[in-house]
Amino acid sequence: MTHRDSFASLSTGADYEALAGRFRPIFERIAAGALERERSRTLPWEPIEWLKAAGFGAVRVPVEHGGAGASLPQLVRLLTELAEADSNLPQALRGHFAFVEDRLNAPADAQRAVWFKRFVAGEIVGNAWTEVGEVKIGDVITKVSRKGDQWVVNGAKFYSTGSIFADWIDVYARRSDDNADVIAAVRVDQPGVRQQDDWDGFGQRTTGSGTSTFEDAVVEPENIIDFSTRFKYQTAFYQLVHLATLAGIGRAVERDVAHQVAARKRIFSHGNAPLVRNDPQIQQVVGEIAARAYAAEAIAIRAAEPAQRAYEARFGGDDAAERAANIDAEIESAKGQIVVAELVLRAATDLFNTLGASSAREGLALDRHWRNARTVATHNPIVYKARIVGDWTINGTEPPYIWQIGGSPASRA
Repeated sequence: MTHRDSFASLSTGADYEALAGRFRPIFERIAAGALERERSRTLPWEPIEWLKAAGFGAVRVPVEHGGAGASLPQLVRLLTELAEADSNLPQALRGHFAFVEDRLNAPADAQRAVWFKRFVAGEIVGNAWTEVGEVKIGDVITKVSRKGDQWVVNGAKFYSTGSIFADWIDVYARRSDDNADVIAAVRVDQPGVRQQDDWDGFGQRTTGSGTSTFEDAVVEPENIIDFSTRFKYQTAFYQLVHLATLAGIGRAVERDVAHQVAARKRIFSHGNAPLVRNDPQIQQVVGEIAARAYAAEAIAIRAAEPAQRAYEARFGGDDAAERAANIDAEIESAKGQIVVAELVLRAATDLFNTLGASSAREGLALDRHWRNARTVATHNPIVYKARIVGDWTINGTEPPYIWQIGGSPASRA
């Protein structure tokens, strides 16, 4: 296949309004139940099924393989709209879209086509990367090994977001024979896979995060993928999903503050108007919230553009252009993270400056926006991303594309 033929089959963009129009009725149904799911901590089983049935998980699959052919900026826009409806859902699907992206970057062979068919059929992939327990940084305890005539996975993972809803789990593991790091795509519907919804964070409570345990879970040889072949802009991609989630939370804050202020009947004697909706000071605060939500979404979409260039450059035959695009993807997603988190957290706080003490009642759950934003913003520490951006800006130091978390060798038991 020539580079020209390969490029013609890439996912470079769709008619966004037509594409989004397919899903907006579903987003509205999701939004209608979001508050109750938050109150009762009910996992979004039905909303996930609605999205699967509508082909949401295949929007990045090329058109010629039955998908929508959406670009990465368009995916970010869709995830932002979904996050406005329920911010737990984009995070629950983050591992799926990362695995799809990896398959998009894989060689155009029969196995890639098999995965595309699975995505188009509605199958989704969860993730399980973070080791459970006292694991030193750099260690991978989860193993892929031979058992008789099969390959099996053994280990335990936490933060396995979305895996409880998934058909497959993208497991980061180490081969026992040659110590190579791999991705093992493990089917969920087998006795060797156990999952728990034991995430106890104060935000993003219904993302389906928690512990996944693998005990001789069978994995097919063709689904053991060398980690060194993983798509290069993966860290940037994972951050883009968080940016979309934060931008969607910003839109939800804007939506809810406008509704609450418009409906409010009680006023303060020292206010500025007979109705709160006409109070110029309150209007100013709501306007600032709307501006922050707008800026967050605009930054998220802009930050996705270099990742799309990196994807296209993967098939362009120009190594220098691909490397430059991957650097841009990492740096721009980090810049977005630094700013968007602050914008949305400020908006979620200022919401309460427009209302009275009744806005703190649990029934409204308006605090969920701040809690969810704060939880999303804790991923990939911002202080380190700021340093990386600064080092690149000053010294041209290439950013790291892969990083890990674990116990320090310098710590004492």
